[in-house]
Formats: sequence, structure tokens, C-alpha cells
Amino acid sequence: MSARVKICGLTRADDIRLANDLRVDMCGFVFFKASPRHLSDEQAAGLAGLSAPFVERVVLLVDPDDEMLDRAVGAVSPHRIQLHGAETPARVAEIKRRTQRPIIKALGVATAQDLKTAEAYQGVADWFLFDAKPPDDALPGGNGEAFDWQVLDAYSGATPWLLAGGLTPDNVGEAVSRTRAPMVDVSSGVEAAPGEKDADLMRAFVDAVKQGRQA
Repeated sequence: MSARVKICGLTRADDIRLANDLRVDMCGFVFFKASPRHLSDEQAAGLAGLSAPFVERVVLLVDPDDEMLDRAVGAVSPHRIQLHGAETPARVAEIKRRTQRPIIKALGVATAQDLKTAEAYQGVADWFLFDAKPPDDALPGGNGEAFDWQVLDAYSGATPWLLAGGLTPDNVGEAVSRTRAPMVDVSSGVEAAPGEKDADLMRAFVDAVKQGRQA
């Protein structure tokens, strides 16, 4: 069975249509003003409306307050909420209650020790997103950096997870084969410029995931 595919940071109608054609599993919409992929409520609503019924919509938020949560949910009507900030387990549980949506909690990983952070979120987050730990002065995601996938061998939790961080058409097949990730998440790895997806890279990425899982 192929790993599932999430493409995040979509900002253009043509990219959504191609994601539909490629039958990706999830599309991510960014609500974070510091990101070049940030969308206004109106932009997000328009793009979300183009998503095929079989594509799950995910909103990416960073330490959102309740007003931001309500706006994002109102704009996108997401299937899932992805949290990329320093949200505590208690806040994650609060957000889940308020939105009535499953939660993907992003966790930065550099060493096996970082995986211990996940323990506090077991039973609260529905999915983990294991991403490269960003430098102190970087954005919390979408930095195009990979981490040592071997670190994930130390993860033994029951919560399912997505692999992110520096994935491209050239390395995602190997990443899936090595980690047996049930889902992969890509943003900058299929872009021509920040927020502008490249059609050829999107196609190549999805193809590589399918081939990598079969290897």
C-alpha cells in the first residue's frame, strides 16, 4: 500500500486542481502571517472550495488564539487542524474540543531525545508530524531541511505520524522505504518559488512516493 501524500502551503487555483488530478490525500492551507504561503480568509475559502471531495483539507496554524481558530475553520471547513507552534498538550486538547476536528501536532526532530516530546501528546493529538527541528531564527515549518530519518526508529508510540522536512521527488522514495512512514508531507520540495508549486515536481513527488512504498 502506498504512503499517503499531503501537499502543504497551496496558494494557487491551478495547484489545487493538479493536486485533485494527482489524487493526493490532503491539502494544507497556511494561516501564519510570517509565512510566504500565508492566505487571507478569502483566499483560503476560494482555494478550499476547489478541493475535490476525496481530498482532506488541513489548516496549518501556529499558536492560534480562539479568534484565529474560528476564522480558519470558518474559511476552510477543514477536516483536520495542524498545529506548528509551542501548543501545550492542554491547549491542543482545548483546540480539539473547540473545533471538533482531529489534530495533527507538528514536532521538531533532530535526535531521538526529541521524540520524547511526543509522549506528552499521546492520546491528545490524533497524528504527529515529525519535521526537521528548525533553527532558532527560522519559521516553524517549510524550511526545506531534512533530518536523520534513522532517529524515527526510536519512536514506538501508538499515534500515527507524517514525515516532513526537506522531502523532494529525489529523496522521498528512499524516505518512505527507510521509515515506512504512513504519510509524507511536502511544501517547499515541490515549489518553483515560495508558495508557487511546480507541476512537474508535484507529479514526480507523487510518483516517487508510490514507487518507494512498493520497493
